[in-house]
Amino acid sequence: MDLSHNFQRHTISALVTDKPGVLARVAGLFSRRGFNISNLSVGRSESTGFSRMTFVVEGDEWVVEQVTKQLYKLIDVIRVSDLSEESIVVRELAFIKVKSDSSNSAQIIEIAESFRANIVDIGKESLIIEVTGDDGKVDLLLDSLKPFGVRETMRTGRIAMTRGSVTTGMRKTSSAADQSAPDAEVVP
Repeated sequence: MDLSHNFQRHTISALVTDKPGVLARVAGLFSRRGFNISNLSVGRSESTGFSRMTFVVEGDEWVVEQVTKQLYKLIDVIRVSDLSEESIVVRELAFIKVKSDSSNSAQIIEIAESFRANIVDIGKESLIIEVTGDDGKVDLLLDSLKPFGVRETMRTGRIAMTRGSVTTGMRKTSSAADQSAPDAEVVP
């Protein structure tokens, strides 16, 4: 019996109504069902009254299917799409505060520039670096700065958009009526 699973990171986009409580209901759904969100970003969409949520969920295809079905049970969710198989642009924004003084600031700035990052604040004892890129780029920059002393990091989490003229999430959509799933606690 093969107990290995095909666990991978899935990027899921959800178009939701932009009103108070929606994020709390979505987070509560994930928590109740035992699904782990490794990151979550939310922002207003191109349409007035709607926001777009981007989740990264770790798991196999069954987990993605269950997440999608459970999201469709929420009245404020308009559309859900697994972007993992799409041709997408993925980015994350991070601020990194690094210990710095006159003896090492030039070296830190040089490292930041090699990652096409920007220095957004210079203090007596620290620099704040802004970097945009995929998770790997942000992680590499963090690793490069650790010897100087990383004081603080703030990361937005992954955001994604489909390439080309197709609107994000429009290729693989299904209606809420097609979605139903038992609670994850009930399914072995």
